[in-house]
Amino acid sequence: MFKSVLELSQQREILSGSRENLVQSIKSGADLRIYTEFRHNEHIDTTSGNNELIKEVSEFRATYLIEDKWCAGIMTLRQPASLPGAFGPRASMSFFMYNMDGTQAIARPFLDGGGPEKQNAEVGCTESLFHDMGRYDLDTTAPSTNFVYDFYSYKFYTNECFSEVYAADEKGNAVSGSLKALTDAASDGAEIKVAISGMCDALCEREPIKHELMIQTGPMYFYTETNYMLTESHPFVRVQPNIPMRYGSGNWDFGWVIARTDGHVAGLWYDPQTLKTSRTFENKAMRWFVKK
Repeated sequence: MFKSVLELSQQREILSGSRENLVQSIKSGADLRIYTEFRHNEHIDTTSGNNELIKEVSEFRATYLIEDKWCAGIMTLRQPASLPGAFGPRASMSFFMYNMDGTQAIARPFLDGGGPEKQNAEVGCTESLFHDMGRYDLDTTAPSTNFVYDFYSYKFYTNECFSEVYAADEKGNAVSGSLKALTDAASDGAEIKVAISGMCDALCEREPIKHELMIQTGPMYFYTETNYMLTESHPFVRVQPNIPMRYGSGNWDFGWVIARTDGHVAGLWYDPQTLKTSRTFENKAMRWFVKK
């Protein structure tokens, strides 16, 4: 069950809950959804006479925990919509990112084979409610924007439906929990989530900042003689970790990983500018969660 752990005002002041509650919930592997309120002709179409209040709830399938004190979520499966009843004019991914302080961002790799856009189409809002915090690569096929839109309300909901059952270091040495409990649950059809430490170290310009990326997984395979399990993740966005999280030129990409309980992580990454792929092979510490 989802419950509100943090509520912010339009000015992003805390009304209820706490940032600490949100951080601890995300650290425990919780799913994240964020509720906001806005008016159609202030946020969707400023030329419209429709002043209707819209209540939005969005899921953030990829969550980040930074230095055990900051969290952010990214929408990983969204195509841009042209409300109230169509998709946007260009096919693209719409990687919205929210920080726990209410600051927002979007990265948009276009998938239609067309050229770049002159500006990021997501910022056509009532000017007094939109606060630009930096735009990048607007003359490319993968623009990004960091901003704040003054939603009337922000509510951070988490569902603590996952339990941590196993953790291992980057060499696959058990740190806590039981590998058998994890593999048994996977064999019984349970949904699995993995938290990977240092997943975005390669994007750091200086000394990597401590972080975990948490993402649901898909197919799972247990090798019964060599005694490790591997799984393919759902797609997610890699972003240079920071407080707060921001998109910038060259500091993000997207893709999938194959994660193994012996610490091996194989990545398949799409360059957002060219959609060409690259591969990585690393060893990472991981925590494994089973849906209750």
